[in-house]
Amino acid sequence: MDMKASRFTEEQIIGILREQEAGAKTADVCRKHGISSATFYKWKGKYGGLEVSDAKRLKALEHENVKLKKLLARPCSTTRCSKRSPQKNGDARRQA
Repeated sequence: MDMKASRFTEEQIIGILREQEAGAKTADVCRKHGISSATFYKWKGKYGGLEVSDAKRLKALEHENVKLKKLLARPCSTTRCSKRSPQKNGDARRQA
């Protein structure tokens, strides 16, 4: 479940948010950069109040979290399959 890659970097997003914080109207900022107001407010919820270094660290942590989830999901799914297989065909009951 990869998210669509943004055409804006974190630095650009934070710059856009700063324009609005400096007094520009939200609608004008959105029009200037070709984004919807929904996108602007989504960015504001995620990146509002962050510095560029914080945003880079957040991105790195999210990437690492995805990798860890994939590693964790792989062994669990094989374990579940191996535990359920003998019970389905009844071999475990016959052996016991």
